[in-house]
Amino acid sequence: MNIVNTRGWILNSDRYRKPSTLLVYTLVLMHLLTGCANTLTNSGANSATGPQVSSSFEKDTAEESYTGPKLDVVIPAFSPGLSEDASSYEEEGIWPELRRAEANRFAYKLKKALDDTGKFGAVRVTPNNTASGDLYVLGEIVTSDGVDLEFDLEVIDVSGKRWMDDAIDYEVSEGFYKNPRNEGKDPYDPAFDQAADDIVKALLKQKPANLAELKQIADLRFAASFNEEAFLPYLDTSKDPMEVISMPSDADPLYQRVQSVRVREQLFVDNLQQDYSAFSQQMEDSYLTWQKASFTETLLRKEAKTKSLLKIAGGVLLIAAAIAAAASGSPYDNNIGTDVAAVAAGVGGAVLISSGLTSKEEAAMHQDAINELGQSVDLEMSPQVVKFEEETKELTGDADEQFQQWRQFMSQMYELEATPQTQL
Repeated sequence: MNIVNTRGWILNSDRYRKPSTLLVYTLVLMHLLTGCANTLTNSGANSATGPQVSSSFEKDTAEESYTGPKLDVVIPAFSPGLSEDASSYEEEGIWPELRRAEANRFAYKLKKALDDTGKFGAVRVTPNNTASGDLYVLGEIVTSDGVDLEFDLEVIDVSGKRWMDDAIDYEVSEGFYKNPRNEGKDPYDPAFDQAADDIVKALLKQKPANLAELKQIADLRFAASFNEEAFLPYLDTSKDPMEVISMPSDADPLYQRVQSVRVREQLFVDNLQQDYSAFSQQMEDSYLTWQKASFTETLLRKEAKTKSLLKIAGGVLLIAAAIAAAASGSPYDNNIGTDVAAVAAGVGGAVLISSGLTSKEEAAMHQDAINELGQSVDLEMSPQVVKFEEETKELTGDADEQFQQWRQFMSQMYELEATPQTQL
């Protein structure tokens, strides 16, 4: 029988024999490598501290490298999502002017979120979707009550290719207002960060060659909006999405002129960004107050409504039990206990139903409170008039009206300066 002593020697009845040095080193090395691998890959206590392996980190989309062209993004003011039936607004807790104010604010919020990603060129909020750009982000508000925010989001590039068509659904947590660090913050901000992240993911799926062509398509489509005969033939509009056939010469006077007009439009829209920012900032305090109050009232209303339904349901069950208990008693039995139980159940059921109806009134009261809050903001946030002046044209009205007047003015200027003959 062999015996191993404390020095690692093997003893037998004949002689002492030392194991192979190479074998010992090999076993030790295997043990060390196995231990290192387990430490790095297992989720035990050893891997909870110290530097972690790269595979343990989840990559943030905003941090992923992007070397493609920086697309210019157009975000028209969101659709407020107002139905044609104006009589249902108050019942649904919707105030039209508040929704219209949110439509501008949400577009500007998304602009800031996209700017923060660093993946795009100029991101501009515009009055409508006719402005010139490479990528268009269209939003429509579905729900906004201080607790739940939902808006539909559609992303289409200038060639007509749809990148995404999805809904952003976000619920403000009950702990948001309990955290003092959230003072002065918009509880809806994470929704716009999520939307920006989804758009970046869609961007990273596109082929760089296709993205580069979008710049050319944007130039040609803008040019064709002023001179269709001269520039539309450069595009193959029979395909979906459309493609570039060729580009006009940089020395083409018509192309130079329309490029100059496009720069002026971009400057005009850039100036509008200051107004969207000022509008959003001006409504900030009142809107945050409305969000907080509406958040509280909405939760109380939901709680009161839930209590009402539970109490009424419980009352109906008790009354049903009382009827069953009364019916089970024999007319020849003098079962006082059964009668008492039936009466008690009936009284209890009636009390619960009465309490449930009171909770329904409470829920209605909270709904009225939300409506009053919405109405007060409705009056305070009416659209503002922004005026812009050019040498020969004064622009008046809201941003949409001014933008339409601007395009008409620039079209007139182009027509006055355009050469009578067109060469391709």
